[in-house]
Amino acid sequence: MNFEGVEKVAAAVLYEGYILYPYRPTAIKNRQRWNFGTLYPRVYAQAQRPQEPFRMVAECLAVIDGEAMLDVRLRFLQLIRQRGGMTELTDPSLAWDEAVERTVEQSDLAINDLLTSPLWLRVPLDQLQIELTIAARMLDERACKLRFEVENATPLASGAQAKREEALPLSFVSAHLLLGIHGAKFISLLDPPEEYRAAVAGCSNEGVFPVLAGEEPDRGILFCSPIILYDYPKIAPESDGDFFDGTEMDEMLTLRVLTMTDAEKQEMLKVDPRARRILERTEALTGEAMLKTHGVIRDLREIRGDES
Repeated sequence: MNFEGVEKVAAAVLYEGYILYPYRPTAIKNRQRWNFGTLYPRVYAQAQRPQEPFRMVAECLAVIDGEAMLDVRLRFLQLIRQRGGMTELTDPSLAWDEAVERTVEQSDLAINDLLTSPLWLRVPLDQLQIELTIAARMLDERACKLRFEVENATPLASGAQAKREEALPLSFVSAHLLLGIHGAKFISLLDPPEEYRAAVAGCSNEGVFPVLAGEEPDRGILFCSPIILYDYPKIAPESDGDFFDGTEMDEMLTLRVLTMTDAEKQEMLKVDPRARRILERTEALTGEAMLKTHGVIRDLREIRGDES
């Protein structure tokens, strides 16, 4: 399955909250960073009170038309400690964790095979242990319910006594799934046909919110996002790049970056390649490009008298 059409949306979710304005590790908001969809190692997560998440579960429906095949892509970030940087030398507590993208893919899975025998995989990925389960069952002659479970089974040297600082580098950060289907069509969980409303209500999702993705009205891709989205989410064409803030207030954030002092910009340049790209992009912004960030009206409709 070619997921190219939804890659920008998936990448925006993947890096949501990764580094926030003023894009420096000395900023309080960047000292203990957070991301949606973090799956901690199971042994650590179950020892916390309240318990932290260590798995995600996605359930969805598809209408089968012939020999249906399924493609699955799991993607998340792993945070890797960068040693010896300027901020760490002046204050060890400000050492920076840079993100590395991790991907696990399974392609051309026959749904008929999943109906008789669920797929269970343990995938080693460097230090990580990923458990992936995929199952299917028919609800009627055409409707099929699909279930996906992702679990972080990575062992920790300290076991249940591990601290967050030990668990976080072995966590799946901003974990999400992209699902592609051939010979079938996914059913919207937000606006299902009347005949499937009860079946949709019976779908249980933990930590993700499956939505249709790609070009409307195609129903061949489902994005299981850790952030609540609507069907067919899009990146605004006026946005020239990420600010890692879901509100994407491009105009305000651009102006704030441009008004930083030279010393602040130098720190931003050295902290992370993605922060450096923000600075380089904003300083190269043309007046015409800046005007595009001011706002745009996308839809107009007449307001009737009974709506006033």
